[in-house]
Amino acid sequence: MNTIDHLFQRLARSPFRQRFHLGSAEYRYCQEKGRALVEQHTAEFVRTRLAPAEPANDGKQTPMRGHPVFVAQHATATCCRGCLSKWHDIPQHQPMTERQQQWVCEVILHWINHEMQRPAPPEKAVKKGRQQEENGGQLDLL
Repeated sequence: MNTIDHLFQRLARSPFRQRFHLGSAEYRYCQEKGRALVEQHTAEFVRTRLAPAEPANDGKQTPMRGHPVFVAQHATATCCRGCLSKWHDIPQHQPMTERQQQWVCEVILHWINHEMQRPAPPEKAVKKGRQQEENGGQLDLL
């Protein structure tokens, strides 16, 4: 396996991996839930979604958003067994070892910690359809 610094140098050269950042909801989730719960979720997601030899829906099992760990997985190439093989030298088609799972968790949490050092992302504006729904069906013209 690589050192974490070497891995992040390689990831920095990938335009695809560099486009991922925590959105306002994921950033707020980390702030509100705290590091311990995010660490627990990380270990659980890795154990259930990545560690089996043949994970269900491999290559499609990690959503692009909705939880800080999911975003981190795409940013760190820990989203599927194919990416784990290519970027982390973790072979496909065999269960991950405890040490491999620990490495993946360390990488994900390192990325999240780095993201949490950035300023909070701006909240997204409410879309007109949702805004109209929230105003009892009346279109807000102001």
